[in-house]
Amino acid sequence: MALEKITEVRGRGVHVAGNEIDTDRIIPARFMKCVTFDGLGEYLFYDVRKHEDGTDKDHPLNDARFSGASVLLSGENFGCGSSREHAPQALYRYGFRGIIAESYAEIFFGNCTTLGIPCFCATKEDIQTIAAAIEADPSIGIALDVANERIRFGDQSVTAVVRETARKALCDGKWDMIGELADGKDEIASVASKLDYMSR
Repeated sequence: MALEKITEVRGRGVHVAGNEIDTDRIIPARFMKCVTFDGLGEYLFYDVRKHEDGTDKDHPLNDARFSGASVLLSGENFGCGSSREHAPQALYRYGFRGIIAESYAEIFFGNCTTLGIPCFCATKEDIQTIAAAIEADPSIGIALDVANERIRFGDQSVTAVVRETARKALCDGKWDMIGELADGKDEIASVASKLDYMSR
């Protein structure tokens, strides 16, 4: 089955402010003992969301107004630090399907793309404008137009960049290399059967 073509993502937003938010803050290393990624969303931003006794701290993801948000806003160099795949997996398992930030760490960006999570680069000023709209009305819908590199919210819109290779992969439904391999298994087997060295 072909992968979904991701040309647009719609949802409500939440602003997790800050620059240099690294992967250890996104998912602390002690929660990386899992065999699969299932359940990682529970531990997203755990150390900045929870006290030692497990009670909630003051954090946007603990604010009931933003419950169910699927678009995350942040600052510069989001996802820096360790290249752990668990960070985008935790974001995905929590329910995020799109990210808007000023910039991203390279490997984190790639790992998000292979999960079908578009990562938009926007200016600090535009992110602040979107964040202010969300704060004023947490129910406001956000549309991330991957195909046309636009972000729409309420009656406003801004231009935001999705790196061309990622934009094309998402829009063409070719964002998961493993998924593509699985889709082409019959063709791969056919080619392999014609190779002399495969039958030795």
